[in-house]
Amino acid sequence: MLMVSDDVRTPVRYGTSINHATDRVHYWRDFIKHYSHPLSKWIDLWPSNPPCYKESVGKYAEATHVLHNQLMEAISESLGLEKRYLQEEIEEGSQVMAVNCYPACPEPEIALGMPPHSDFSSLTILLQSSQGLQIKDRNNNWICVPYIEGALIVQLGDQVEVMSNGIYKSVVHRVTVNKEVNRISFASLHSLPMNKKISPAPKLVNEDKQAAYGDFSFNDFLEYISRNDLTKQRFIETVKKNKF
Repeated sequence: MLMVSDDVRTPVRYGTSINHATDRVHYWRDFIKHYSHPLSKWIDLWPSNPPCYKESVGKYAEATHVLHNQLMEAISESLGLEKRYLQEEIEEGSQVMAVNCYPACPEPEIALGMPPHSDFSSLTILLQSSQGLQIKDRNNNWICVPYIEGALIVQLGDQVEVMSNGIYKSVVHRVTVNKEVNRISFASLHSLPMNKKISPAPKLVNEDKQAAYGDFSFNDFLEYISRNDLTKQRFIETVKKNKF
C-alpha cells in the first residue's frame, strides 16, 4: 500500500499497532492518520476510496476544529486566563485525524488495541462505534467509558496539562478489544502549530506555584515517539520539572 510508512511525520500514513520502528509489542489495531487543518492544504492527499471519504470526513474535521476552539476558550476562562488565550496559535494549529479499526479478536483477554498513554494534543475529540475505551482514574483504576451512539468524547491532552501548569491533567487511556465486532473510532487530535512551543501560562506561575513543566512542541513529541517506546514512559514525563 502506498500509504504505509513508519515515518511519524508523513502527512498521510497507514499503519498497524503504534510505530513498528520502536514497538516491542504489536497491538490489535489498523489505522490511517492524516493532517486535516487547514483542510484545503491536506485534503487532496487523503484516500480516494471510499468515494465519500473526503467529503464526509472533511466536514467532520471542520466541525471538530470549530468545537475544539470553543472548548479551549472555555478551558482558558476556567483557569482565569483571557477567553482567547493562545487563540491565534490554536486557529493556526495542527489537526491530526486518526481513523482506527480494532478488528474482532479471537483472544481479547490477552490483547490490547492501544496500550496506556496520554495524547500530545491540547484536546482529542473522539467518535466511537462501540465500547472499548478505558480511562485511568485518580486511584489508578481502569474505568470503561460507556458507549452512547453519536456522542463525542473529549479528552484533555498533554498540551493542556502543561498550559495549566498541572491544574488539569492529561487523560491516561487505553483501548480494549472484543471477539464479537470490529470497533471503529475517529480521533481528532488538536494542537498548536508543529513548531510552536507550549509552556505554562505566565498567569499561572508565581512564587507559590513555580513552573512545573518545561516547554514542548508537536515536533518535539514526534521526535520522541520516533525514537522511544511509549509504553516505557509517557512523553509528558520528559518535560516535567517536578514529580507530583
